[in-house]
Amino acid sequence: MVGAETIYCSKDTKIGKNVIIEPYVVFGLKVKIGNNVKIKSFSHLENCKVEIGPYARIRPDTILKEGSKIGNFVEVKKSIVGKKSKVNHLSYIGDSEIGKSVNIGAGTITCNYDGVKKSKTKIKDNVFIGSNSSLVAPLTIEKSSVVGAGSVITKKVKQKSLALTRSIQTEIKNYKRKKK
Repeated sequence: MVGAETIYCSKDTKIGKNVIIEPYVVFGLKVKIGNNVKIKSFSHLENCKVEIGPYARIRPDTILKEGSKIGNFVEVKKSIVGKKSKVNHLSYIGDSEIGKSVNIGAGTITCNYDGVKKSKTKIKDNVFIGSNSSLVAPLTIEKSSVVGAGSVITKKVKQKSLALTRSIQTEIKNYKRKKK
């Protein structure tokens, strides 16, 4: 705790391991802080469980709704992550609206900048995004859809659909690598 005399904890505040709490933080009732979390100055938390990281970066204009989880090596900027949605690892979420109960697979990025302007990605409730996917904004992925792993999605995905982009795998038998 940096400036412990300026930090207020309620009788039921629970704090995990390797937590940094900056000055002037208030913990209201029913707050549980997970491991490897940094709470910035002038924060007021109440009736919440915070699970972030390790090595997560939460940038300005981010809203993490109840039960959402931001895992290791995840960056979130100017986005809403809905209730019970998970971005567990190795992902970038920018300029996005993510609905309830969404799973964002490892290595997923929202491609929100085209070199001139930033655009939004909207992911509705109960969507599953497979690992290593690129979601090119502006884009909407409707409710209960699935994006196949390794896909680059550039067009709207309809409700209850599977969207994937993959080239056919080519295999050359008895291939011999050229020697230097």
